[in-house]
Amino acid sequence: MTKEHSTGRLRAETVCVGAGRTPMRVGEPLNVPLIMASNFRAGHAGEYARDDGTATWAALEAAVGALEGGSALAFASGMGATAAIADLLPPGARVVVPRDSYIAMRVLFDEAGRWEVRTVDITDTEATLAAAAGADLLWLESPTNPLLDVADLPALCKGARAAGVRVVVDNTFATPLLQRPLELGADVVMHSATKFIGGHSDLLLGLTVTADPDLYKRLRRRRELAGATPGGLEVFLALRGLRTMPVRLRQGERSAAALAQRLHEHPQVARVRYPGLPTDPGHARAAAQMDGFGAVLSFEVHGGAARADAVCEAVRVITSATSLGGVESTIERRAKLPRQEHVPPSLLRFSVGCEHLDDLWSDLEAALAATA
Repeated sequence: MTKEHSTGRLRAETVCVGAGRTPMRVGEPLNVPLIMASNFRAGHAGEYARDDGTATWAALEAAVGALEGGSALAFASGMGATAAIADLLPPGARVVVPRDSYIAMRVLFDEAGRWEVRTVDITDTEATLAAAAGADLLWLESPTNPLLDVADLPALCKGARAAGVRVVVDNTFATPLLQRPLELGADVVMHSATKFIGGHSDLLLGLTVTADPDLYKRLRRRRELAGATPGGLEVFLALRGLRTMPVRLRQGERSAAALAQRLHEHPQVARVRYPGLPTDPGHARAAAQMDGFGAVLSFEVHGGAARADAVCEAVRVITSATSLGGVESTIERRAKLPRQEHVPPSLLRFSVGCEHLDDLWSDLEAALAATA
């Protein structure tokens, strides 16, 4: 991370390690235990897990809430969290979403058939606010997936809220260590905790965070009634992953910055998209509103889709796989998927993990040479 961020008197790295731990008596476990129970003996404040959660849920929610500056709720997946936010909208509501963004979110809003959906280029602040005029929800993602576009979050949040439009920010790529949208004016933050928060590609989990007590109650009610509750083991693993997120993210970010520069200079690479590059269109915005540039980059290779697919097949240290944010580096050609028509055919999304930088670079160089 490039700037100091503190939560109260404690910095975010310390909060990741300590938040959510209850006061301990002698002999009690250091970590919040994995609680595998659906119901509890009567007379307790929480008797049924679907309604009241467990102490394990509460620990994860307390930690993420402290990092983001609001009250967090855990869901069965990132899409479970997204669906809960969408369910707050009345039929016929107008929703504005980024053209470049997570595919499943756009499918949810489009295929539900309940709302009027407008798609925008969120790098164009004026056009986005014009599209959001009279809307019920502005959904933002910054940096975006997979083009790494950067939105002017302070301006968009301020303009939308002044117009009475609810603002949601998907903060999965940045994590609360690099960006805190509630502080920038958002109403709700959403995370796919499957990614950097969990960090080990071994769970599905989603989170919402809001500082609005009414929104919190309504989202919690949607979780209860829709049954989008997280599993006990998944919550336990996500909390354990959160404890090491600063170390993992710092390692991935350092390597991503170096790899982005090396790829930028490579003759077989047509373009690199990473807000940490001074030449990137989103660099100034990201530097102003983020505490770092993250561990995900995208790059386009010369030779089109076939060459990009060949690179994915040629890597050995890097894993050719979907998803991102794990300790292992993953690479994927995103344009092969539906609803990615705006993505250049040869673009590869690269999630940089915790392997040694030189091993990652050697792997990329070899794959680019072998497919030339």
